[in-house]
Amino acid sequence: MTQLLVQTTNLTKRYGPRAVVDHVGLQVRRGEVYGFLGPNGAGKTTTLRMLLGLVRASSGTARVLGAAPGAPAALARIGMLVESPAFYPYLSGRDNLRVFARYASVPVATVDEVLETVGLADRAKDRASSYSLGMKQRLGVAAALLKDPELLILDEPTNGLDPAGMADMRTLIRRLGTGGRTVLLSSHLLGEVQQVCDRVGVIAEGRLLRQATVGELRGHGSLRVAAEPLHQARAVAERLLGVERVAVHDGALLLDVDDAQAPRVNRELVLAGVAVRSLGRAERSLEEIFFEMTASAQGAA
Repeated sequence: MTQLLVQTTNLTKRYGPRAVVDHVGLQVRRGEVYGFLGPNGAGKTTTLRMLLGLVRASSGTARVLGAAPGAPAALARIGMLVESPAFYPYLSGRDNLRVFARYASVPVATVDEVLETVGLADRAKDRASSYSLGMKQRLGVAAALLKDPELLILDEPTNGLDPAGMADMRTLIRRLGTGGRTVLLSSHLLGEVQQVCDRVGVIAEGRLLRQATVGELRGHGSLRVAAEPLHQARAVAERLLGVERVAVHDGALLLDVDDAQAPRVNRELVLAGVAVRSLGRAERSLEEIFFEMTASAQGAA
């Protein structure tokens, strides 16, 4: 069985009568990049703060690296970037990290290693006040890496970045997720999660709606066939597969069959005199699934 580095059971945080995190059961496996996906205000940051011992849970339990949230021995093996990083503006990037290294009892030699990792080695001597927002985010990731953490927690690391900065951060996260390190990434950006994460937990209104791989969330999809004449193609497909497995969407057939059936479908359409322009898998987008799930959760709330 894959070892779980993060596991929560019915984790709940209430402020007065309102539950901002509601009975969340989170499972993050060793060596994966886990995307914690949800709209702004869904409870992502509060959940992460509870995992780190920064906020006390109202009820439920959590284990992080085998210990209770906030346990010193576990925190020593965790790197974190929660909300916006803060630095001494009059110090250089390198000197800021040297301060953090001393606090964390980390060899100062590690500072240059993490600066190289996040691509800031050539700007290490510059004052932090001169850094762009993207550079400050990368410096925050560098600070989180100082302890060579077993678990890296990143809360919305691309917030406020321009497209180039977002692309740089995604590349960095993909690189950090290799070599056995576990990354827990919270985000409201679907593209970010789809491109860098192995598994996803979808949260809305404080409730965890589902945990699965991106592929599992999107499902097997349908076979999309663009053919002319469409009415004749539909009649052939319905005779071959049954009416319930054939639909028309955006001027093409959507067939509820697996890939192994594609040659047979194509052959029958051609033999019937139908011109097949294209035939391929039509998977549902993560965006479509996300909005469907979160809309249902908000409606229920």
